[in-house]
Parts: sequence; structure tokens; C-alpha cells
Amino acid sequence: MSYLPSNPEMATLAELLAQYPRSGILLWKLLENVKASFSPQDRGMGELLIAYISGLNQSAFCYEVHKRSAMQLGVEAVVFGQLKVDIDRANMETKLKPILQFVKKLTLTPQLISQADVKAIFEAGWDERRFLDAICLCAVVNCMNRLAIGIGIDQTISDSPTLLSVTRLVRVGLLH
Repeated sequence: MSYLPSNPEMATLAELLAQYPRSGILLWKLLENVKASFSPQDRGMGELLIAYISGLNQSAFCYEVHKRSAMQLGVEAVVFGQLKVDIDRANMETKLKPILQFVKKLTLTPQLISQADVKAIFEAGWDERRFLDAICLCAVVNCMNRLAIGIGIDQTISDSPTLLSVTRLVRVGLLH
């Protein structure tokens, strides 16, 4: 439940946006735009990135929601545990690993990012647009995680009365 005195029963970012639509609509639109840039076969990768970043931020609710979405899109459950231990040894496409290394550094130690980090991404076959999409996704997810944690609505799925979903945002008129 939230720390907001006006609505201590608030449980999701969707509810926050319903109460304060100007506070986050641009974040949702940016997230929607970045996620739309992933091709249908890459949507699992996008959900994996969101879950991974949310895990780095210790945003339990967002991590679980996006982990479940990634698994529904074909990402193996074992990968999430492996990423917590060692990205390089995770059972996944090698091409993803430099992006995961980069978003980890961007999230936890952004001052340490170097040209070598970016070079590894391009050498793995990523193009400039996909690199920018990964940065935008990381930035938006970091912001949304901190928003959820900051107002007290980040919780585990078992504690949540409802899952945060695009359907819910559509229902309250914030997405089309």
C-alpha cells in the first residue's frame, strides 16, 4: 500500500496515474514506444531486460511481473537465477550479454561506463537504434521502479490485489 496520505490503499502505478495522470503518462508513453520497437520475436528479450533491471533495483513487484511476461514469451525460468550470479555464464544468446552488462552498469555504476562497454555491444551485432532503445528502456524502467518504491507501492505479486497491466491503463484511459 502507498505512503500517500490521500490514498493509502493505492497498490499499482496504474492507480497512481489514474489519480495523477500528468505525473507519469510520458513515462508510460516512452516505455510503450520503446517496447513497440522490439519485433514480435524480440518481445521476450524486452521483458527480460525490464525484469533484469527491476531486479537490480530491488523492485520486487516489477521484477516478478516482467519475469512472468518474459517466461510466457519463451525465456527459460533458469535464466533469471543465472543472471543474478553471472551474466557471462547465463544460458542465453551470446548477443544479449553485452546489453545486459551495459544496463547493469548504467543502473548501478553509470559513472563507470566506457567506450569499451559500447564497443562490445556493437561488436556483438547490435545497431545504433537498438543500443539507444536499450538505454531508453533502462532509463524508463529505473525511473518507474524508483517511483513505485518511493511511493510505497512496490510489493510482491502475492501481496498485490491486482497485476499492473496495459489493460488496466487502457481501462482508466491512459493508453490507447
